[in-house]
Amino acid sequence: MRAAVPIAAAAGILLDLASAPLGWWPLAFVSVTFALATLVGRRLGGALLVGTVFGVVFFFTHLVWVGEFLGPAPWIALAGLEAVLFGVGAIPITLAYRWTARFGPGAAGQLVGGPLLVAGLWVTREIAMGAWPYSGFPWARLGMTQVDGPLPQIASWIGVTGLSFLVVAVCAALLQWFRSGGIRFLRGLLPAAVGVLILVTVPQFPTTDAGTFTVGWVQGNGPAGYFDDRSPSDMLVAQTRATEPLLGRPMDLLVWPEGSVDSDPLTTPDTAAALDRLAREAGAPLLLNAAVSRGGNVFNTSLLWTGERADLQWHDKVNPVPFGEYVPDRWFYRLLAPDLVGLIQREYTPGTNSPSVTVADVTVGLAICFDVIYDTVIWDGARAGAQLYVFQTNNADFRGTDENVQQLAFARMRAIETGRAVVNVSTVGTSQVIAPDGTTVDTIGVDTAAGGITTLPLRSGLSPAAVIGPWVTAALPFAAVVGLAMLGLLHRVRMRGAHVRVHPDRPHRP
Repeated sequence: MRAAVPIAAAAGILLDLASAPLGWWPLAFVSVTFALATLVGRRLGGALLVGTVFGVVFFFTHLVWVGEFLGPAPWIALAGLEAVLFGVGAIPITLAYRWTARFGPGAAGQLVGGPLLVAGLWVTREIAMGAWPYSGFPWARLGMTQVDGPLPQIASWIGVTGLSFLVVAVCAALLQWFRSGGIRFLRGLLPAAVGVLILVTVPQFPTTDAGTFTVGWVQGNGPAGYFDDRSPSDMLVAQTRATEPLLGRPMDLLVWPEGSVDSDPLTTPDTAAALDRLAREAGAPLLLNAAVSRGGNVFNTSLLWTGERADLQWHDKVNPVPFGEYVPDRWFYRLLAPDLVGLIQREYTPGTNSPSVTVADVTVGLAICFDVIYDTVIWDGARAGAQLYVFQTNNADFRGTDENVQQLAFARMRAIETGRAVVNVSTVGTSQVIAPDGTTVDTIGVDTAAGGITTLPLRSGLSPAAVIGPWVTAALPFAAVVGLAMLGLLHRVRMRGAHVRVHPDRPHRP
């Protein structure tokens, strides 16, 4: 334990270094191997401890930007919760090592079955943390560390979860080979070598060329932060000014970021008139975002504005951010932190409509801000026929932090995963245009008011990740939990048999 705790802490630091903004992707393999080594032979309490130590170091470092919005309390709460959940998720991995020990160090059950089970349990923890509580927070996923390396193409076949699984499986296989004799047992390297071969050689799934599409995209750098000093329509004015240099140039779609319009254009005639004029001058529909009231509810909504109300299309954010865009169980958290809860007046309702709009005959997939981290939003857009994606975001509450580049890593991975070009446009930066292979085509840096017009390739055809992704997400946890349960049952039967052999005359409970 004296060695395991500092090694777990070091593994947490290494995983943060492997993630954006540094993106030293090989360190993810070192981190996971160290983390798994600390769980071998551990008691349940010890597994909880070393897993939580890893989680504390990683999440408190990786998510330090959360405190930029409302101070240290939300940062401590989120990072602390994630660390505890990570620690709890270490216990099944320790049990897997304990119960596979019966197969012997060189047996297939240890060299192949053990690493696959451990990888399944790791991604089960990722999936659980990405879904609970309050829709979860699938931000810090192992597969995302590979976006800057040579390995992310496999995500187009099996998704980010599948990529996480393969990374852990390779690390667990290497660790098991070392435990089985290391260099004296070269045959034991075969499972790890197979995993590396899959990661290195599988190319990105080839989606089909479907023409081109020209997008104007504008980062207005207006006062979009929750506590920024501003007057009514300041965001609309800032976006309009940054758009003016693009007017008169040909484009198929003009894109503004999340929060680009600071009044409801459906109920504010002056705002609607200004948007009508802009769409006419641009000669293209305007994809904007605003807080919109409908049916007594408030939604974070992206609107395709053409000037014709009968043709209005919209998409509502699917996963409003808890404690940012709404407060779940407000009565309870008001008792714990009344001042903080009182500051958050937003109460956005989750959207249920398709994450896509149609411009002429081109379907554009959408994700609003943190919705980019939720697989189902992206897959739903692909299955709706998206030929490219537009991600609208507002990073103003996290100026000067790593939040925007971590989010951009997700945007790049989504391009690879779906084989589609992506326009990721922010209020204050960083905004990027991303090719279908994940490379960056154009960038506007932080705190800059600017715009650009980019002609992007359209793609058709669903990548395997968009088709089987939901099945992978369900099958891996199911197989891991069933496999661990069967091992536990075999272990119990074996221990009962040993008890009978040692004490043949002593009665035992059936």
